[in-house]
Amino acid sequence: MAPKAKRVFYCTECGNETPKWQGQCPACGAWNTIVEQPPEVTARKSSSPRGGFAGARNHPKPLGEVETADELRFATGMSELDRVLGGGAVKGSLVLVGGAPGIGKSTLMLQICDSLCRFAKVLYVSGEESQRQIKLRAERLKVRGEGLYLLSETNLEDVLEAVNELRPDILIVDSIQTMYNGDATASPGSVGQVKECTMALMQLAKGRGITVFVIGHINKEGSLAGPKVLEHMVDCVLLFEGEEHMSHRILRAAKNRFGATNEIGVFEMGDEGLTQVPNPSEALLSGRPQDTPGTCVTCVMEGARPVLAEIQALVVPSGYGNARRTSNGFDYNRAVLLLAVLEKRGGLMVNGCDAYLNVIGGLWVGEPAADLAAIVALASSFRDKTVPGDLAAIGEVGLTGELRSVNSLSQRLAEVRRLGFTQCLIPARNHGKLIQPEGLQLIRVRNIREALAALL
Repeated sequence: MAPKAKRVFYCTECGNETPKWQGQCPACGAWNTIVEQPPEVTARKSSSPRGGFAGARNHPKPLGEVETADELRFATGMSELDRVLGGGAVKGSLVLVGGAPGIGKSTLMLQICDSLCRFAKVLYVSGEESQRQIKLRAERLKVRGEGLYLLSETNLEDVLEAVNELRPDILIVDSIQTMYNGDATASPGSVGQVKECTMALMQLAKGRGITVFVIGHINKEGSLAGPKVLEHMVDCVLLFEGEEHMSHRILRAAKNRFGATNEIGVFEMGDEGLTQVPNPSEALLSGRPQDTPGTCVTCVMEGARPVLAEIQALVVPSGYGNARRTSNGFDYNRAVLLLAVLEKRGGLMVNGCDAYLNVIGGLWVGEPAADLAAIVALASSFRDKTVPGDLAAIGEVGLTGELRSVNSLSQRLAEVRRLGFTQCLIPARNHGKLIQPEGLQLIRVRNIREALAALL
């Protein structure tokens, strides 16, 4: 008598497996995402899949004898992408590029092929477009075809066979949700299929030294579709962000084993594809209104790059019992905290007002250095008084209303002066030696009351 098949359930959001069905996933907390996993009809093969770690069995080595000369970086042809990757792509790495539909993921990957094909053999595998569609898009983007090979396939086994025959240096897979492994019975795009396909591509990258770029979709919550373990398997996770009604795109690293995760790359989408924006501060400040209350400029650090951002605020009397708070590009809890500090320590009765905070350009401001600019913008809108157009504000605000210094202040001030600002509001106390740029007046304040008194 054949043994009874074991029933296994898994979460479609995070991939967590449970022995029985539950209404809520115990791992990620999502509701109604537990489904039954289909039984395996094909036995697992004992040998590693094609494209895996080929060669003899590995043996432990002392740390001093491990060679690192093979970890070579190469330029992708786009300095903004190289900045986010930590100086360029690493040979044998697995990079996951995620983003919303139509944001420009496939365009970015096809554009870098123009530079990569000059020194490497590139295989572009698409499960969503035909070879003719990719050819038409390459002509529109002015991508030369020397050294670039196209394959329209969704079967992972056929893709690995093509890799064995062609032996490319770089592999691009668009996208991982369309690939399926015949050994698994789940449908393409499911948790099981995504895990199996990504594992095979990881073994391909590490075993043969092929650099693999994988494009992944995101779900309605804004996170990468598929199991959370997918982000743990790859070496780099790059997220492509941008507003639908704006042409600017921001590429940031959520994970990078070969570099920092606080760098960003700025692109602009045009008729001929993505173009790099080497000066994001100037681009984000373009079209800034003059002599209008409720706006203030600050300088944030994105890795080693200072970026100027415009923070706009709108404070109006509330028509209901509970005041409404909304923030876009700024942490919501931080905005609510600053409103409470503004009322308690700044003396402005904003408790009965609706407050809206927005960061222009689709940039996400997450560091405390933007607190002072947000306070100034909120107070300017509340009092309906204009902040000088040549003034920027940098500083962290505490719960007692005091201003605390921020890091890399000299570098921020240099960027502020380079963009034509002549005044800057900063904390009175600073850590380390401060280099004041020529032509920039520093207004030192100790708390938000002094800041508001100096400006409004």
